[in-house]
Amino acid sequence: MIPLVLASSSPRRRELFALLTSDFTCADSAAPEITAGTAERTCAVNAEAKCRAVAEQHPGATVIGCDTVVEQQGLILGKPRTPDEARDMMLRLQSAAHNVYTGVFILSGDTCRSFVQCTRVVFADIPGDELEAYVLTDEPYDKAGGYGIQGWAAKYVSEIQGDYFNIMGLPVSALYRALRDLGQLPRH
Repeated sequence: MIPLVLASSSPRRRELFALLTSDFTCADSAAPEITAGTAERTCAVNAEAKCRAVAEQHPGATVIGCDTVVEQQGLILGKPRTPDEARDMMLRLQSAAHNVYTGVFILSGDTCRSFVQCTRVVFADIPGDELEAYVLTDEPYDKAGGYGIQGWAAKYVSEIQGDYFNIMGLPVSALYRALRDLGQLPRH
């Protein structure tokens, strides 16, 4: 079987990819992330760039690149850099719906597959004192939208429509089907 390489240094993606197979390696991509219009287009373009950058260093492998963005009312919410940015994002997300998009690009020899998965998330109200305590933690600063569904924010999620794992950065079921269809995973 052709080696599988996940073009990511994210521990969450690594953990989720291990649900598909234990036979893979990870490689960090140096591709810069860009904004390319819509959230859907942005994550698709970034996933392809990450995949292609890692594929250059792993010839003969099947490489999977991913990128996740959070969008609310047409605004892409990236990774906050400061407590003020994290606070602003969480205030925007509370008591409202937003979309989490993950773009996936798979390159195996001359074969490419790509897709974008969208999950709708609704947050409840977040008490001010809890929000202030949150922005002083390390949690918001390496996550699109300033939160991880598996962390602090879980207690404020009132509704999810779509793939839960997509919110964590890897649409496990859709990726499994794509890799299986490419002959990269055994059929169980």
